[in-house]
Amino acid sequence: MRTTLDLPDALLRQLKAKAALEGTTLKALMRSVVERGLRAPAEPARDDSATPAALPSVRLGRPLNLKHPSNAALFEVLDD
Repeated sequence: MRTTLDLPDALLRQLKAKAALEGTTLKALMRSVVERGLRAPAEPARDDSATPAALPSVRLGRPLNLKHPSNAALFEVLDD
């Protein structure tokens, strides 16, 4: 069965180059690409509404008591 595909010029050039490098025809390459695509397992649908992963938490053994949070105060805590 014949069909017509409307491919961007850049994609068609890539396909032709790949066919030439593989020593095959464009027709045979297209057939094998379509067959491989149909045999490939379907990718699960992406759920953009999914809850984002929780950030890890670190227990320091004692609560941080920073009256005036600053980089210097945080570095001081890390040095303890």
